[in-house]
Amino acid sequence: MVTRERSQPASAEQRLKELGIELPAPPEPFGTYVEAVQTGNLLFLTGMLPTEGRAAKFVGRIGAELDVEAGRKAAHLAALNVLAVARKHLGSLDKVTRIVRLGVSVATSGDVRDQPKVADAASDLLQDVFGKEKNPCRLVYGVASLPLGTPVELEVIFEVVT
Repeated sequence: MVTRERSQPASAEQRLKELGIELPAPPEPFGTYVEAVQTGNLLFLTGMLPTEGRAAKFVGRIGAELDVEAGRKAAHLAALNVLAVARKHLGSLDKVTRIVRLGVSVATSGDVRDQPKVADAASDLLQDVFGKEKNPCRLVYGVASLPLGTPVELEVIFEVVT
């Protein structure tokens, strides 16, 4: 784990800097909804897609148009969008006290069974930023299709400082 001089765990914002990660601009909704809703100490994020600007960066299904590695890259980008939206809503990722749940939908074709490998790319990024002690429970789905034709959609619930 990344640490500061006094052996205290580095903050999420500090980890981003140390990892050389620059977050993208938070995605705008593609419909009639908001990207984040906070109730009490829980922050719910809408389904996050692997988009840049107003367009899908990855299009296709794992096992048809895309392979597992492309799916992992898509999941990583979707997780970056998660972080960008959470930071926009909270002002700082340091306000996240726990990742409660990570839901990962993976568009697949045929008899693909590698959904967990795709989902791990999102889980790995979140762990790198927030630390292993804040890992969430996770649910991974294989689905026929997702919005904009993307291969991955993430749903995240954070516990936050109120």
